[in-house]
Amino acid sequence: MAENKTQPSPGEAGNPLIMPQKIYVKDISFEAPNSPAVFTRDWNPSLSFDLGQKTTRLSDDLFEVVLSLTVTIKCDDTTAYLVEIHQAGIFMLKDADEERSLYMLNVYCPHMLYPYACSAAAEVVTRGGFPQLFLTPVNFEAVYHKRKAGNGDSDNNG
Repeated sequence: MAENKTQPSPGEAGNPLIMPQKIYVKDISFEAPNSPAVFTRDWNPSLSFDLGQKTTRLSDDLFEVVLSLTVTIKCDDTTAYLVEIHQAGIFMLKDADEERSLYMLNVYCPHMLYPYACSAAAEVVTRGGFPQLFLTPVNFEAVYHKRKAGNGDSDNNG
């Protein structure tokens, strides 16, 4: 007869648990330094995109993860607009060793926050009178492994 083995529930020993507690915009900035002149030019934009991350331990099992997204759009050499979003979340993390914790805080959390940051950026850009902004998905696992291999460590500041 086969034995019935039950898997541990999330949060039990050997099975880490991560749960978002709160997701919020910590900071948002939009600048259109060359308006209204930029609206009278041909729209041939080039995009510059920067992504960063900071993790802060709030208590034994609570962490704030802040995903920073900066987008600059230029037409020729003129800045059309610049938008910066600090999308944040508070996450409860239980029963994870240090390596697994770093992975979850650097991959799972930013992956969850990124769509919120993109949505906030798209909304503010549209309200600024510009065409809708579509940002491509980011593979946070690849970013994490590249950063880990490049630094020789696995800090969680991006």
